[in-house]
Amino acid sequence: MIGYHHPLMNQIRQWLWRYKGRVAAGFVCLTIVDVATLFVPLVLSDAIDRLTAGDGNLLVSGLLIVALAVVAFVFRYFWRLFLIGTSRRIERDLRARLYDHLLSLPASFYNETKTGDLMAHATNDIEAVTFACGFGLITILDPLVMIPFSVGVMLSINVRMTAYAVLPLPILTIVMLAFGRVIHARFEFVQAAFSATMEKVRENVSGIPVLKAFVQEEGSERDFARTNQTLADRNMSLVRVHGLFHVLIELLAGATLALTLWIGGGSVIRGAVSLGNFVAFSQYLSMLIWPMIALGDAVNIFQRGRASLGRIGVLLAVRPTIAEPESPRAMNGTRIEIRDLTFTYPAAGAAAPALRDIDLTLEEGTTLGIVGMTGSGKSTLAHLIPRVFDPPPGAVRIGGVDVRDVSLADLRKTMGFVPQDAFLFSATIAENIAFGRPDASRDKIERAAQLAGIHDEILAFPDGYETRVGERGLSLSGGQKQRVAIARALLLEPQVVIFDDPLSAVDAEREEFILANLREFFRGRTSILIAHRISAVRNADRIIVLDEGRIVDSGRHEELAAREGIYRRIWTLQQAERRTVTG
Repeated sequence: MIGYHHPLMNQIRQWLWRYKGRVAAGFVCLTIVDVATLFVPLVLSDAIDRLTAGDGNLLVSGLLIVALAVVAFVFRYFWRLFLIGTSRRIERDLRARLYDHLLSLPASFYNETKTGDLMAHATNDIEAVTFACGFGLITILDPLVMIPFSVGVMLSINVRMTAYAVLPLPILTIVMLAFGRVIHARFEFVQAAFSATMEKVRENVSGIPVLKAFVQEEGSERDFARTNQTLADRNMSLVRVHGLFHVLIELLAGATLALTLWIGGGSVIRGAVSLGNFVAFSQYLSMLIWPMIALGDAVNIFQRGRASLGRIGVLLAVRPTIAEPESPRAMNGTRIEIRDLTFTYPAAGAAAPALRDIDLTLEEGTTLGIVGMTGSGKSTLAHLIPRVFDPPPGAVRIGGVDVRDVSLADLRKTMGFVPQDAFLFSATIAENIAFGRPDASRDKIERAAQLAGIHDEILAFPDGYETRVGERGLSLSGGQKQRVAIARALLLEPQVVIFDDPLSAVDAEREEFILANLREFFRGRTSILIAHRISAVRNADRIIVLDEGRIVDSGRHEELAAREGIYRRIWTLQQAERRTVTG
């Protein structure tokens, strides 16, 4: 169990070695505490024997016991500081490694993985590993001192009594091994149930506006109660095994004490063992109970740690599918070429490509508009250019270079990408706008907000740009969130601009005002505008129409509106809707 050769367990040993000075100091302090504690029965034995002999001068014995208690008090503080402190440092290192790994994984991973699972890894699983590195390490180191010293003194007092006292130890070993396997399996079930509970809480909290709008508080409460009960049942299953484990250990310890009382009492009566030695022997036997329980706890702690390490190991074994090129190349301009692009999402299966046979060239400094029905592949195309998803080799080139051969940082630094679903962090409006350029001046932040058409509304807030937007920007309207996201992209002053329908929550009049502001900004930049409303792309240098993942039409607005097709039908319908609204 303790010699479990898991790659992560080996890394924990390396981390322990990294803090070898602290671990060694902790072990020395722990040894001093144990030795001080182990000397107390010897002092007490001598005092009892002198009392039996009629010597009542016990001041020295009393002072010695107090001195030993003071030593134990001081060094117990330091072993906790060193050993438990080391486990918290390892917790920090492991959580940092896990977080760094999560940052390296592509968007497709998060589409297929529940957030509750990831939160469970970052909380309960790492806590179990921390406990194994801290208290688990102590449950191994402590018996290394307590057991040999106690048994040695007990043998010096009476060999026969010691033989009976250690008789249950082989039985204890068998019990620990059997229970360890059960604890490992049940703890994995507990962690899986905890992940499901975390995901349920996250989902319901995130969707609280929908939940309340449909008056489903009671239904959600019942659903969560079932998930919560499953977690409680699995925890109780583990508690029953753990409780039985401790009861068996205490039963064996009690049987040993009974044997010692029976055999040792007779030895005292016969004069083979002094009363002081018998009391000392009984105390050392009692001290052996803690190492026995500690070894049992070690099985439980390390099996939990092992189960959590396995879960974390599975996550860390996931390799980023979007990898940095071995020999990055520099882009020569921002001309975008797409050739024979067919793309299928990994989870969709080969029979369901999101894009088919896309051929497209966007000259540097020009604007491309993309329209189409919902599900036609517009957002997919936008995500492939900055490698949010990985395109096939050679399918997407910028500045004459395959995007897969460009450093991810260099590729994305050239782009200002605004997704349809604007995400804001729980920070101020100014901090959200300056997310890509934290050192940006307030003047530049406000200029970006003015271009995005949100500056005046920000000033109307009580705290202006220092207004905190709440989790995911819930204190702002949908349109306000989208415009803050646009300002965040504009502040980067990117060479390539990709707008994935970021004005869908803005009314048509506001949209026209914002686009008018941005025309000067777009000049000289390679820009891609995706929109449901044709009014947003009508001034583009070129417009393509997507349908079922294919380009079915292409041209300028006037050309597309003049001929039969999807574009003309959408344009006619939107014009009719606009006349109805304005009329």
